[in-house]
Amino acid sequence: MQAAMTEKNAVSKPVERRAGGGFVTLYQKELADHFHSARFKLVFALLIVTSLAGLYGALQSIADSTSASSEYVFLGLYTLSSSGIPSFASFLAYLAPLAGLALGFDAINRERSQGTLNRLVSQPIHRDAVINAKFLSGVTVIFIMIFFVGAMVGGLGLAIIGIPPSAEELRRILSYLLFTVVYTSLWLGMAQLFSVLCKHAATSALITIAVWIFLTLFAEMIVGIIANLAYPLEGIQGFYNMLDNYQLQMNLNRLSPYYLYCEATSTLLSPNARTLGIMTQESLSGALAGYLPFEESLLLIWPHLTAMLALTMAAFTVSYICFMRQEIRA
Repeated sequence: MQAAMTEKNAVSKPVERRAGGGFVTLYQKELADHFHSARFKLVFALLIVTSLAGLYGALQSIADSTSASSEYVFLGLYTLSSSGIPSFASFLAYLAPLAGLALGFDAINRERSQGTLNRLVSQPIHRDAVINAKFLSGVTVIFIMIFFVGAMVGGLGLAIIGIPPSAEELRRILSYLLFTVVYTSLWLGMAQLFSVLCKHAATSALITIAVWIFLTLFAEMIVGIIANLAYPLEGIQGFYNMLDNYQLQMNLNRLSPYYLYCEATSTLLSPNARTLGIMTQESLSGALAGYLPFEESLLLIWPHLTAMLALTMAAFTVSYICFMRQEIRA
């Protein structure tokens, strides 16, 4: 009897180890799939090329005497533009969501269409390990890409201009890159959600790209139309509606992750940004001239970071619930 129980425990222990290590195995598999995919290489190459273009424009601007006289020259590598070339931060604001969309738009439906999803969940692993591993592996890849291009711009810029960054600049740059990772992970979670809801990868890709284009390019124009309808700017009454019009535009724009990201990163990378609202004479009264410390800038954008994290977790939670409730057939 005791020998039979010992043999049963010996057989069950490897199964338990596989069940407990299922997430790690799937996580490593997803990482390997990402790194060996042509999609990852294409997106990574696009980020590198655009980052180098942004660095070239920043170096041209820093060569100007007015830009070189700034106290935060190293931050200019990420924020300055020249000769019609957008800055590194501008490039990343447009292209970072593309990395999240490319990594997640077919995370689930590709497995389903290829018939490998039912084999995957039939293994001695927890079902939620599948979607957890896919999301966290995507976040890891995003982290590597964003910090690589950020370090590349900083390293090349340091070698060219020869001015090392201060501790204040390093903290701002690292916070900016971390915020970019959160922002890109939001789009990854959104793409993975549509991958769970849609049966075909092409459908989920079209939906995610449409949402990205709308929030990035057209949302601000629609918000402007709504604000002008609510508070017209024509005639004498328009003079009194200017403040209400602007406040309504700002509040509606903050519903867009793209606007939240741009507002937060511009505050992090610009120490002279002292407020996110309208600058009035009352707010300037008694204020000392100078740059805002990093801690104060972080307090300004803390609601933006909280909202971005909440949106990311909401997108992943909805995709998690939908995936766990779906029926998977052979």
